[in-house]
Amino acid sequence: MTEIVLMSDPKVAAVPVQECGERLVDVQREGSLLVDERKREDSAGAFVYLRAGVLDRLVQAQARLPRGVRLLFVEGYRPPPLQRRYFDRYADRLRAEHPEWSAEQLRSAASRFVSPPEIAPHSAGAAVDLTLTDADGHELDMGTRVNASPEESAGACYTGADNIGEPARAHRNILGTALTAVGLVNYPTEWWHWSYGDRYWALETGSAAAHYGPTALD
Repeated sequence: MTEIVLMSDPKVAAVPVQECGERLVDVQREGSLLVDERKREDSAGAFVYLRAGVLDRLVQAQARLPRGVRLLFVEGYRPPPLQRRYFDRYADRLRAEHPEWSAEQLRSAASRFVSPPEIAPHSAGAAVDLTLTDADGHELDMGTRVNASPEESAGACYTGADNIGEPARAHRNILGTALTAVGLVNYPTEWWHWSYGDRYWALETGSAAAHYGPTALD
């Protein structure tokens, strides 16, 4: 497996942000994407927002999928306080399981599953968690559930994991082909996490700067 750059890597934080000021838009208003409700209560409805440019690319990706396959939008924008809560909760769990780890080891391990709040793509409205469904809205086999941790899934949450079945591998390839074609990049520890315009995207694509930084939902 290719070496993975984690969100905690200093190279990610070192990417400058040239905020373009693009607005956050409600994915539901566009109308062509299936929207899952599992994050509504946690984020008080903020999860359905994305930067307009990211949403445009998702609509293009939907059109590239095979007949009878659809994107299922799970989560987009994540308010910074919620991102901090997710990160701290997971880091606390790891700390309890590995009391011998240093602060840096904890930060690195936690960033496999939750981005450090100060650089989190979700809090910039630049990242989206997605899966695939059939034409009737039934989720396809992707090898793990969305948001499965590395511990829970024995590493099968990694996009390139080899401990998943062939149907799941094929479905991940379908998802990745459509999203890569419209300019999104994947976070390799989470098959469901894709982004455009954030620092991680800029680093992975060789762009001079990120288009989107942390933002607030008005």
